[in-house]
Amino acid sequence: MWLANNWKEYQILDLSGGEKLESWNGVKVVRPDPQVIWDRRLSPKKWESADGVYHRSNKGGGEWQFKTKLPERWPMHYAPLDLTFHIKPTGFKHMGLFPEQAVNWEWMADLIRKAGRPIRVLNLFAYTGGATLAAARAGAQVVHVDSSKGVVTWAKENLALSGMADRPVRFIADDAIKFVEREKRRGNFYDGILMDPPSYGRGPGGEVFKLEKELFHLIENCAGLLSENPLFFLINSYTTGLAPSVLSNLLYLTVAKKHGGKVSADEIGLATAHKGLILPCGSSGRWQSL
Repeated sequence: MWLANNWKEYQILDLSGGEKLESWNGVKVVRPDPQVIWDRRLSPKKWESADGVYHRSNKGGGEWQFKTKLPERWPMHYAPLDLTFHIKPTGFKHMGLFPEQAVNWEWMADLIRKAGRPIRVLNLFAYTGGATLAAARAGAQVVHVDSSKGVVTWAKENLALSGMADRPVRFIADDAIKFVEREKRRGNFYDGILMDPPSYGRGPGGEVFKLEKELFHLIENCAGLLSENPLFFLINSYTTGLAPSVLSNLLYLTVAKKHGGKVSADEIGLATAHKGLILPCGSSGRWQSL
């Protein structure tokens, strides 16, 4: 498993009965996590001290219950890459950041720094820009694509908050599949491509995305956007039915078939405050040139 274990301002304090107790730079929240099927280690009083709890609804979705008046948003820093993010609870239980992705940020940033040449990166389903900021900090030019105008604005704010407002990052609110098709027609190419597609989602025009149906063809199209000397390709998946080996197969059949290189895939996860206890957080597939 690839672990994101270099956080100082984020920590999983405990896990129990389908929930996780987390600290986001001192703000404690309880959020659902279906993979937690064991009992808590901390006392009930520790759990009750959380500032906010997200309650799922039987009808789908859910809502936050706050015990403490929180700021509208607050900063959180990722020291290894000198990145800063605005954090806030959203209506979909998310906090505006997926901390486990830091292990992929570091992998990608290291490749960019060592490339010794200009690197152009495409980030699809880019959310609030964790990977975009990591690539920009390492010196890459980045095209950031997400269907939500709100999170694209949030990503711009994160870039500025990290002191990189002047970096060559292009932010685009668009459907990822349609954007890739247009880039192919335009003849645009990228040295690195990464994607973090949802299991199910809708584009800005109501376009429906189902991961199992769309992913192979999306990767195949993206492989056609790679430059003659590509550096990396990264796929993230939170769909529990897709094993890491599925991501490996997709990369072998598309990117490695043409460019050779190295393919690897594994679960990604987060260490917790309890030694030896790891929270799995999906899978990643990586391709890199040799």
